[in-house]
Amino acid sequence: MQRRKFINKTTLGTAALVGFPSIVPASVLGKNAPSNKINIGQIGCGRIARGHDINDTITFDTARYVAVCDVDSKRASDAKTLIDTFYKKKTGKEKYMDAKVYDDYKELLLNKDIDAVVISTPDHWHSQPAMEAALAGKDIYLQKPTSLTVREGQQLRKAVQDSGVILQVGTQQRAMEQFRRAAELVRNGRIGKVHTVKIGLPGDPAGPVAPEMPIPSNLNFDMWLGSTPEVPYTEIGVHPQNDYSRPGWLRIRNYGAGMITGWGQHHYDSAAWGMDTELTGPISVEALAEFPNSGLWNVHGDFFVKQQYANGMTVYTSGGYPNGIKYIGEDGWIFVSRGDYQASASDPVDKEKSNEALNASDPKILESVIAENETHLYKIDDQHGNWLECIKTRKAPISPIEKGHKACVTCLISDIAMQFPRKLEWNPEKEMFVNDDEANALLHRNQRKPYGTDYVEV
Repeated sequence: MQRRKFINKTTLGTAALVGFPSIVPASVLGKNAPSNKINIGQIGCGRIARGHDINDTITFDTARYVAVCDVDSKRASDAKTLIDTFYKKKTGKEKYMDAKVYDDYKELLLNKDIDAVVISTPDHWHSQPAMEAALAGKDIYLQKPTSLTVREGQQLRKAVQDSGVILQVGTQQRAMEQFRRAAELVRNGRIGKVHTVKIGLPGDPAGPVAPEMPIPSNLNFDMWLGSTPEVPYTEIGVHPQNDYSRPGWLRIRNYGAGMITGWGQHHYDSAAWGMDTELTGPISVEALAEFPNSGLWNVHGDFFVKQQYANGMTVYTSGGYPNGIKYIGEDGWIFVSRGDYQASASDPVDKEKSNEALNASDPKILESVIAENETHLYKIDDQHGNWLECIKTRKAPISPIEKGHKACVTCLISDIAMQFPRKLEWNPEKEMFVNDDEANALLHRNQRKPYGTDYVEV
């Protein structure tokens, strides 16, 4: 759908939005003129938005947060306060910013003054608003995983490619020096031909039985559920009402696949950087996993995944390995992790296993200099900053949709493999399992009307 058609169609249901108040104070001049700013709307105002995305974007002079949106009115109000207070302290002006509050992101997308959006919603609400933002001509910062299913990811990728907007996936490990350094050393043969990669990734615990509760008046629970099945409300299955600690939806299959997608996209994306497989994927996958027998939380617990690639590499993933990535070659190994980095205070980081950011079988490997004529990878200092820069230059960001989608697909087919007691053959170009209708049926989920990527008119 062309942007004009999208706006005209959506406006039919939102006539009351005509005549937006100005979101740019008339006193803003010079280098801070509106034309030099990227006006940003925040979609989703929960834990990851407050603890990571808003804080890591708003500090850039080119960024200007002007609107927030959440289906929980308390969270939207809190985000407005966070943003307005930041600009008050920065400028010394009491009313410098009066961020507009929305309860429906479709209305936010109609605001022509907004150039870009940051999407920090639960996993089942990633692809659809990103698709519609692309159709509305907004540049996008999208939290990972990029999609709930493989088909959703394909739909999103096409919408972004067709629209030409800048989409940055929030796989911020690419901005961490140790991950780029490890990938460059591997790509330039410092440990010889790589044959094995071991990825440490924890599982999730089982959860309690949770009785149905009254829906809070501040929460549009039907819209929060979106395309997923209608189920009774319980606070532990959505998000806390009184704080911004880790939400329970992360451990429910209706809304994601657990750690294999939650953190898996980070590690599979980083591993592919070093393996030089960013735009392809494995050719087979097999897995074992434990799943809870009772309780509300029902994503995988302890697990083991094996993936084989056409270039001869084999990737093993398990919670039994230290959290991080270990490249193993004919001449040595390199291990890389986040160290003690946390995107938010409630991340489940096991510092005992994760505090070593970069290591190798021989310390001299890490001291190696990458020559001018060797492979040098895309280097940035900040994931959000790179996105803002690319909005200005229209150059590709470090984590474009094409690479983000492939990393997410690797996560999703690993989750699917956990549900079958057999090896699954995968075609990474067609993005289908080979001669396996049963497995291919899980590449998509039924979507509850009117929500879902299947019902976005393109």
